[in-house]
Amino acid sequence: MEICSWLCMLGASVYIFTVLRTPKDGCGYWHAALGALVGAFLYFLGYPGLCGGVALGCSLTLLHGSERRRELLPVQNRVVLITGCDSGFGHALAKQLSDMGVKVFAGVLDVHGAGAQQLRARGCANLEVLQLDVTDGSQIAAAHQCIRAQVRDAGLWGLVNNAGILHTVADAELHPLLLYRRIMEVNFLGAVNMCQVFLPLLKRSRGRIINVSSVAGEVPMPLLAAYGASKAALSSFSKALRLELSAWGVRVAVIQPGGFKTNIYGNSDDILTGISSETREDYGEEYILSLVSNMLKMSQQLSEDLSPVVDDMCHALLAVRPRPLYTPGPMAWLLPFLQCYCPTAVFDSIIMRILKNDNCEPAGLSRR
Repeated sequence: MEICSWLCMLGASVYIFTVLRTPKDGCGYWHAALGALVGAFLYFLGYPGLCGGVALGCSLTLLHGSERRRELLPVQNRVVLITGCDSGFGHALAKQLSDMGVKVFAGVLDVHGAGAQQLRARGCANLEVLQLDVTDGSQIAAAHQCIRAQVRDAGLWGLVNNAGILHTVADAELHPLLLYRRIMEVNFLGAVNMCQVFLPLLKRSRGRIINVSSVAGEVPMPLLAAYGASKAALSSFSKALRLELSAWGVRVAVIQPGGFKTNIYGNSDDILTGISSETREDYGEEYILSLVSNMLKMSQQLSEDLSPVVDDMCHALLAVRPRPLYTPGPMAWLLPFLQCYCPTAVFDSIIMRILKNDNCEPAGLSRR
């Protein structure tokens, strides 16, 4: 009996380690999770040896499924359109895919900007830079016409909706409605428009749509209400789109990064001109101006290594079995985990400690 108990402990340990190292999605994971429940049931029935055997079997199932998900499709004749390639994730992805041999159309906000010039300077025959503001219907139509003329009946293999803005880190009350609209237009409506325009080409190739969301779209974060709301809308749209397009053979994946440094931040000074005198009095100009330094502090804590995000994007585009959700970065899975399993008061305390503006308090709080 003692040997059986040790076998059960060994099997459970291996299973837990495998679960922590394996993405939490796919049929293989859920089959293995069901097997783990069976193993626990056998243990409580007094069969620890069988429990250990089931746990080891679950681990093998997870490992086998993980290996199969690493299989990649050939890159020949694959054409991908990426938005937001001026910098950040889109810029890095355009470089990596073109180096792999994928034909890349890199959409940029400024075709004469530094990011666009860097891409053209590579002299890569399969990398073409396009002027593409995702809020401008005429630019989207021009990009569609250019790409359709080149891909013809083969269609477009991948659309990566990466373009996005955060603009400012501030309390929800301080964001002018104009900024809410602008962030929603770029982060959500721009991606929706891109999907609708390019889906006929994507359906021809039974291709892929990759929408870049954020952990802020799943987890409520102070000072990021406008950005988080736009990304939550994009994530919800993507999930519905994934279900609808399954009949067409088009895969939809969401990339939900957490904790990476890009050029997405804007200028918090702009909010001074968009708030009422009463709100300005409640918060005080000292607090509002402190948001700029707080934003700089937050950005300095982020990782400059974008490779985990770019690698997940490549996997979503080229894997034989892509995942519906990718969460690169420790915060991308840790914060949703804490939100799901911690009491609300505990989670609120944690997230406020991480993201609260420590530089200054609103002036009105001292008058209460």
